[in-house]
Amino acid sequence: MATDTEKISQLKSSVANLNQISESEKTGFVSLVSRYLSGEAQQVEWSKIQTPTDEIVVPYDTLESTPEDPEETKKLLDKLVVLKLNGGLGTTMGCTGPKSVIEVRNGLTFLDLIVIQIENLNKKYGCSVPLLLMNSFNTHDDTQKIIEKYSNSNIEIHTFNQSQYPRLVADDFVPLPSKGHADKDGWYPPGHGDVFPSLKNSGKLDALLSQGKEYVFAANSDNLGAVVDLKILNHLIRNKNEYCMEVTPKTLADVKGGTLISYEGKVQLLEIAQVPDQHVNEFKSIEKFKIFNTNNLWVNLKAIKRLVEADALKMEIIPNPKEVDGVKVLQLETAAGAAIKFFDHAIGINVPRSRFLPVKASSDLLLVQSDLYTLVDGFVIRNPARTNPANPSIELGPEFKKVANFLSRFKSIPSIIELDSLKVAGDVWFGANITLKGKVSIVVKSGVKLEIPDGTVLQNKEISGPEDL
Repeated sequence: MATDTEKISQLKSSVANLNQISESEKTGFVSLVSRYLSGEAQQVEWSKIQTPTDEIVVPYDTLESTPEDPEETKKLLDKLVVLKLNGGLGTTMGCTGPKSVIEVRNGLTFLDLIVIQIENLNKKYGCSVPLLLMNSFNTHDDTQKIIEKYSNSNIEIHTFNQSQYPRLVADDFVPLPSKGHADKDGWYPPGHGDVFPSLKNSGKLDALLSQGKEYVFAANSDNLGAVVDLKILNHLIRNKNEYCMEVTPKTLADVKGGTLISYEGKVQLLEIAQVPDQHVNEFKSIEKFKIFNTNNLWVNLKAIKRLVEADALKMEIIPNPKEVDGVKVLQLETAAGAAIKFFDHAIGINVPRSRFLPVKASSDLLLVQSDLYTLVDGFVIRNPARTNPANPSIELGPEFKKVANFLSRFKSIPSIIELDSLKVAGDVWFGANITLKGKVSIVVKSGVKLEIPDGTVLQNKEISGPEDL
């Protein structure tokens, strides 16, 4: 077997011949693989973990209110840039293009809503908050075409690409493209931890600093709750916090999300992959670890420049094994939240759950398209008529997985204000103006087609065929 040193020198010469990527991408990739091979300790020492205090994870309701004077607010906003992580495809939801162009509500896509929100902010305060989209090579071309429709809006939209790294063949650590896989399958985007070097390498970071911008608010493009929050921005500027992660109280649905801990005097992100096996159940419990990372991040731009130039952002590496045409490959990724420990005066802010409204599956789409939410100025706002602070749990069968199938099976989205839980499996079709309340389970056997008539009200019912309606 080749030693690690041999593997690396072989890798360097293979990578040098890949002319599809830039020198900075080659360097970044080789450095990532070297760190992975050196087996830097990924696991934490469990006994050293401490629960962060309120100074480190600040409760949202203790933040000062924002200045009353619109001029002061404009000054705050003039320091801000909004960045959406737009590298993901909508493949899990059966869409081919960038996930951000899935229609969320009233015919508007994620991207439409983001643009409307920032437009309204710029109009209201006379500021110019720019929007940055970090694409991957998978979403770049489509996104360029899509944003043409915003060319008349009062908002500067910039796009840049995250790095493109070659997938590694698992058994000999040779880049897949070197073995003749020159198409897209040979490459991968290395996770959103790559946002920091990519901002720098694209030239966007220096351009923003020269315009007097100070903070970037970065979030997943599919999180409808990730809107600009002036209280958070005001707090960070006043307290000179270089990094802030928004966390929110964990429910049983969030047991896999990363959490913030105090460790050896620093705040850091703890992900399930770093947890020793014997402590996984403790990690998933909501007693010891009460909060999780929403991936809404606020970061000081000068600090990003300082740390990227010093090559100091050595985030934990997440190995992601895949298979391409029967070949086992490895992609090494990093997460932006893991960078928290490298910044000065880094904090978490424990925000209301309304700031975390991701749409990862058609069950989430059902929630945001229902009467549980309304749309105001591009903001998706929860209906106050729902008294339960938690959303209903929704489980839809594979027949509903793809957006097109999901939409065709509902004549209109049912009213779910009083719903606790819904489970649907099988060939089920919903009529118009249906109301669901309490616990509803609709599970029909294979070969049975169930059509629920218009106007039906289902409350605390278990349905397995037409005779139960």
